[in-house]
Amino acid sequence: MNDTTAVLNTLDRTRTEVANIVFGQQQAVDFCLVAILCNQHALIEGVPGIAKTLLVRTLANVLGCDFGRIQFTPDLMPADITGTSVFDVQTGQFRLVPGPVFTSFLLADEINRAPAKTQSALLQAMQERRVTIDRDTHTLPPDFTVFATQNPIEYEGTYPLPEAQRDRFMLKIPMVYPEAEEEMALAHAMLSGDAPETRLDRAGVSPVLDGTTLAEIRQSLAGITVREELVRYAVEIVRATRVRDSVLLCAGPRATQSLVLGARALAAVRGKDFVTPDHLREIVLPVLGHRMVLKPEHEVEGLTASEVITQILSEVAVPR
Repeated sequence: MNDTTAVLNTLDRTRTEVANIVFGQQQAVDFCLVAILCNQHALIEGVPGIAKTLLVRTLANVLGCDFGRIQFTPDLMPADITGTSVFDVQTGQFRLVPGPVFTSFLLADEINRAPAKTQSALLQAMQERRVTIDRDTHTLPPDFTVFATQNPIEYEGTYPLPEAQRDRFMLKIPMVYPEAEEEMALAHAMLSGDAPETRLDRAGVSPVLDGTTLAEIRQSLAGITVREELVRYAVEIVRATRVRDSVLLCAGPRATQSLVLGARALAAVRGKDFVTPDHLREIVLPVLGHRMVLKPEHEVEGLTASEVITQILSEVAVPR
């Protein structure tokens, strides 16, 4: 799929199919597509009932790929994610019983409900797309993608994600409350018995992408124009996090990669064949916000990563 117009049309159809199920949340949908186009992972954050799980299920249907779900709980063990080897009495040999991680599209629901030991079961899978079980390494699908969800407010019984785990998520995508008109449409859908979950289970969505088409679209992103000064702008933004007195853990080189690749994918999702400074600025917070750790004395004063990033954006000169 080398034709840029065909790529943009396919992405537009994808957004339309998702919008048939998920009311509103267009920015969250766009950011999810960015992660998928970049073959990366995403962390979705929002209050209960905001349709986080529904969004991920819908995306899996649009992709037409295998889907797996893990409900993270405090008693979940790493083997419950990766699988384990069991002894087969009939053959006299050990055989692998694969866990839910052996899929193309994995939903890690409420990932912060499990301790770090359990969360670490995803580290190798997310980075290498491989899993090691009893010293044997097994390869996951090349399109293996993790979408994890978490509640931003409830902290009782939760475990913060380690820095190495957070850095493996390209984006942290916020899901906000719908607009009044969107919430009205949702209420009417519920009254008519056509709730989004019911619609998805009954009719589903038309798969727009498959492995081959997705690979072709990813290759075609090289045709999206990214000016040299925009690349320099992205680098300057990331490097500015490393000279802030309020920042304890700064954004690393992986953040720079995510920023430039994400801006290019966002331009394609928005129907453009070139990247603008606005694309970069829009995706800065989802890329950098979860990677930065502020010094405790500044957190106590109420400073947030979002405010630091806003300050940086106001200080770094925007290319013309």
